[in-house]
Amino acid sequence: MRSDAVKKGIAQAPHRSLFHALGLTKEELQKPLIGVVSSYNEIVPGHSHLDRIVEAVKLGVAMAGGTPIVFPAIAVCDGIAMGHSGMHYSLVTRELIADSTEAMAMAHQFDALVMVPNCDKNVPGLLMAAARINIPTIFVSGGPMLAGRVNGGKTSLSSMFEAVGSYSAGKMTEDEVEDYANRVCPTCGSCSGMYTANSMNCLTEAIGMGLPGNGTIPAVYSERICLAKHAGMKIMELLAKDIKPRDILTKEAFLNALTVDMALGCSTNTMLHIPAIAHESGFELDISEANKISDRTPNLCHLAPAGHTYMEDLNEAGGVYAVMKELDRKGLLHTEQITVTGRTVGENIKDCINLNPEVIRRVDNPYSENGGIAILHGNLAPDTGVVKRSAVAPEMLCHEGPARVFDCEEDAVKAIKGGKIIPGDVVVIRYEGPKGGPGMREMLNPTSAIIGMGLGSSVALITDGRFSGASRGACIGHVSPEAAVGGNIALVEEGDRIQIDINANTLNFAVSEEELAERRARWKPRKPKITTGYLSRYAAMVTSGNRGAILEIPEV
Repeated sequence: MRSDAVKKGIAQAPHRSLFHALGLTKEELQKPLIGVVSSYNEIVPGHSHLDRIVEAVKLGVAMAGGTPIVFPAIAVCDGIAMGHSGMHYSLVTRELIADSTEAMAMAHQFDALVMVPNCDKNVPGLLMAAARINIPTIFVSGGPMLAGRVNGGKTSLSSMFEAVGSYSAGKMTEDEVEDYANRVCPTCGSCSGMYTANSMNCLTEAIGMGLPGNGTIPAVYSERICLAKHAGMKIMELLAKDIKPRDILTKEAFLNALTVDMALGCSTNTMLHIPAIAHESGFELDISEANKISDRTPNLCHLAPAGHTYMEDLNEAGGVYAVMKELDRKGLLHTEQITVTGRTVGENIKDCINLNPEVIRRVDNPYSENGGIAILHGNLAPDTGVVKRSAVAPEMLCHEGPARVFDCEEDAVKAIKGGKIIPGDVVVIRYEGPKGGPGMREMLNPTSAIIGMGLGSSVALITDGRFSGASRGACIGHVSPEAAVGGNIALVEEGDRIQIDINANTLNFAVSEEELAERRARWKPRKPKITTGYLSRYAAMVTSGNRGAILEIPEV
C-alpha cells in the first residue's frame, strides 16, 4: 500500500507515534488510509451540511475495510462574493484547492481519496487535484437545494438577482424584493438551477468520476446520505482494482462530458473548467471542439435560468444517466469508457429510463438541434467568446447595435440601473479577464440588471470576464485575448457597431483593419489593479480564458 511509506518498518516508528497521537489503533493502521477531502464550512449554503455527508462517507469506508481520515478544502460562495471585491477571489480558489489538496495527499501518502465538494470552483479544483495526484478517487457532492416557492411557483437564485433590477426599474417594491429574499433559497445545497455548481456536479457523473445521482439528488434527501455511504464503500473497490483518475479521464471521457454539457444546457463556466481538468489529465482540449459537438448534439433540457424546471425535476425525471441514455440513442457517446462504478458508460446507462419527457426532451423532440453552449469567433474575439445559447431569447441570436463601453463591472451596473442603456445597445465590459480583473469576475449583477430592467430581449452584453451560471440572455463572455493583454476588446470605442450572430458562431465589430491598427498603436497596457498578495501572483501566472485560465510559470 502507498501508505506503508508512513506506517510500516522501524524507520516509520516516529510516524506511528504521531498516528498514535491522533488516537489511531494498530488495527486501523493495518488498513488502507483513505483521505476524505471535505469542503464543509459555515459560510457556503451548498457546503453547510457537508459534515453529514462526510460522516456517511467515513462510515462507508469503514464498512468496506478502510480507515477514513478527513482533511479540508476551502470554498467560496459565488453568490455572497458577487458584485464587490470578493468576486476577484472566486475563480482563483480553483488553483488553491487543487494545490492544497495535492499537498495534503502527497505529504501524508493516502492510498485513495473521496472528494466531497459541492459549489462552483470547488468541484473543478478537486477534479484537477484528482487528475494530478492520480490515486484511486471518487466524488460525492453535497447536492442541489430545493427550488424556492414564490407566488405559487418555483423559483431560484437567478430570479433574486433579477428582482433587484426590477426594483431599480420601479417594477417591484422593497417589500416584494425582501419576500423573494426569504423564499428563493429554502434549503441547504447548491442553488437549484443549472448553474455552475450543479453543472459541474452533473458533468462529474458524465465524465465518470461520480456515482449515479451525484449531480441531481437534492441535498436534503436521505438518498444523498445513502449515496455518500456507497461512495465510501466504492472507493475500496476502486483501490482493490487500482482504477485511477487518469484511467477514467481520457479524451473520450471529456468528449462525453462536453456532449452531456450541450444536452443539459450547462453554465458557460464549464468552458473554463473542462479544459483545465483536461490539462491536469495530460492533454490540451481546444474548446473550439465544443462547436463540433454542439452541431450534432440536441439540447434536451431547459433548467433554470433557461427555463422553469429545476434540479429536483431533473432528478425525478431520471437524472444525468437518463439524459445520457437519450444521447446514446443517436450514438453520441463513447460508451466503452470505464467509470468509478467499475463499469463502462454503456453498462451504467443500459437500463435507464426517461421518466419525464417534459423535463428531459426525447432525442427526436429537442428544444433545439444544437447544444446549449456556442463558441464564437471574429475580430472582436480572435481566439474565442462563449455564450449560453439555450438561455438567449430567439430574437437576440442575431443582433447588431452600438457599443456602450465600460472598463469595469461597477460602471456598467450604474449605467444600466440609471436608465442609460436603451434597447439595441451592446454593453461591453472589459479589463475583467483572468489577468485584468484579476480573477475574471462573474457578471451576474449587470446581466440580472438588464433582465430586471426589461431589456433582456433587446440588449446584449460582451465581456472578457465571465458569467454566473445564473446569467441568461445574450451574454457573451470569456472574450479572448482579453483587454489586459491588448486583445481587440480593448480597442472597442463607444458607438462602434457590434455584430453578433450566435447561429453562425461569429462576434465582430465593424472597424477596418487599418483603423484597428491605428487604435492598437495608441493602446497602452494598464497598471495592474492589485499588486500584492495571491491575486498579484495569480495575475502574473494565469493564461487566457480560452485555455481554461490555467496557471503557467511566465517565461523569463
